[in-house]
Amino acid sequence: MEITSAKIAELVKQALAEMNVGESAETGNEVPVGVSNRHIHLNKADLETLFGAGYELTPLKDLSQPGQYACKETLTLVGPAMRPIEGVRVLGPLRGKSQVEISMTDSYVLKVKPPVRESGKTEGSAGITIIGPKGAVQLKEGCIIANRHIHMSPADGVKFNVKDGDTVTVDVAGKRRTRWYDVQVRVRPDFRLEMHVDTDDANAAGIGNGFKVKVVKE
Repeated sequence: MEITSAKIAELVKQALAEMNVGESAETGNEVPVGVSNRHIHLNKADLETLFGAGYELTPLKDLSQPGQYACKETLTLVGPAMRPIEGVRVLGPLRGKSQVEISMTDSYVLKVKPPVRESGKTEGSAGITIIGPKGAVQLKEGCIIANRHIHMSPADGVKFNVKDGDTVTVDVAGKRRTRWYDVQVRVRPDFRLEMHVDTDDANAAGIGNGFKVKVVKE
C-alpha cells in the first residue's frame, strides 16, 4: 500500500493527540489561557505620589478583558530583602485601591509572603514598597499572588454550567501535563472567556498565551 504525504500527516496528528502533545483538540469545554506577568494596579493618590501631581496613565495596548490595558509606565518593587525587581508594568484603568500581583518566584526574591488571593481581596495581605520617578509608596497591605481563575460571560457560565464564585478542575495537556484544582470561576457581563495563570504556572506546564486548557466535568 502506498503511503501518501497526506496519510503520514494524518498518522502523525493522531499520534500527537494520543500523547497529548501540542494544542489540545477542539471540544466544547476548552478555555484559552492568558499568562499574567507581575504587574501593578494603582489608585489616583498613589499614581500622583509616584509620578507627580496631575499625572495620567499612558495606555500602551489593550488587554484581553474589555476596558483593561497595559500602560507605558513601569515601576520598581522592593521588599525586605532590598533586592529590587525593576520594570514592573502598571495596568489601567485606575482602581480604588492599589494592588501588586507577583509570582511565588518573585516573592522569594523580594522576601515577602503574599497570600494566594482573588484580585481585589487585599485585606491582611503582604506589604511592599513601590518606587517611581517622583516618589515612593509603602503599601501596608496589597501584595498578593493571584489565584488561578477563569473569566466568563453569563452565556459562557450557562455553557459550562457554572456560576460566579464556583471552582472547577482544569486539565493542561502542555509539554508537562498537569491538572489544576480549585480554579475560581468569575462571571460578569463584560468578561471575555479566558483563564488567567501566572508565569510560574505557565512555565511549569510548558504553555503560553492562547493555549487551550480543558474544564473537567466531575
